[in-house]
Amino acid sequence: MADSRNTDTTSTRGRPRGAAGGGANGRRGGGGRGGGGGGGASRARRGLRREIPGTLGVIADPGDFAAMRGYRSFAFTDHEDYLAQADALLRSLALRGIHTTVVLFDPEEYADHCAERGTDPDTSAARTRFTADLAGTAASLPYGEEPLSALLPRLVDEAVRQATWEYATVLLSGIGSCADCGEDIGQASFDRAALILRRLLERAGPGHHHLVCSVPTQDEQLVAVLHADTTGDPAAPPGAGGRERFDFVTVLATGLALGGPGGLVLRTTTGDLRDRVHGWRLDRGRLVTLSAAAVFNAYCTDADTGEPVPPEPGVEYCPGYEVDEAGPPH
Repeated sequence: MADSRNTDTTSTRGRPRGAAGGGANGRRGGGGRGGGGGGGASRARRGLRREIPGTLGVIADPGDFAAMRGYRSFAFTDHEDYLAQADALLRSLALRGIHTTVVLFDPEEYADHCAERGTDPDTSAARTRFTADLAGTAASLPYGEEPLSALLPRLVDEAVRQATWEYATVLLSGIGSCADCGEDIGQASFDRAALILRRLLERAGPGHHHLVCSVPTQDEQLVAVLHADTTGDPAAPPGAGGRERFDFVTVLATGLALGGPGGLVLRTTTGDLRDRVHGWRLDRGRLVTLSAAAVFNAYCTDADTGEPVPPEPGVEYCPGYEVDEAGPPH
């Protein structure tokens, strides 16, 4: 969409061959003070350019692309061609050794950004400034060598993950303190959720574990996913990504603190045995075990239509096990 670097290379490519190396009188090497002359300075600038990282804002959604076509300064008319050109640009920058980060470009956020700053949104300069600002706040991924078509789904997932965490954090911080004991409910719920997760993994046994926690709120559905590996050795901590683990605990803590409905499912794969699925539900600030029949019903029901779906072969539906001990709800 808009690259935070100025990618115009006409300052070096537009000159006649040899012009970058000549002085004012045309003699080669007649450079200025410090040595190297014009050619050396030009090479130095090109080398320094490789030290400047950049950000490319990409419009992934066709509807968002259609909204951007309302700006006369936006040169693209076809979304697929636009993505192909963005892919080619990223590859060319990578070949030149320039590191580029990719972010999602949202037209509504862009319009708000321009309105707040009093800038004309129908300019490439405004799009560049917005993209540069996104680099420090929005979900982003570094461009490697994969096609843009493979990177965009991961980028969308990262944006959803960040938005979920931010919203859950706002909810947790806004709950306040307990009227009886004065304890911060959000922090206490976070600590309790971290303890519950540790018990979930410790008591699941060895294997690869896939956990999903879902918490409906007034404005949106919070969903967090965690992958973890355990060996069964109590002294060995579970292998789980730090960021993914933190997000999962935050969403679970939000469900505990709000005291509303929600659910948690854990699926364990051990390789030579059938997968096991356990389930829990959130109820009035507690994580309550589900029976094997309830886990089966939850897993074998279409979430959108409510219609039954066939059970997955090679899966054993198991009851949940106790992980949330009795005590103060926060």
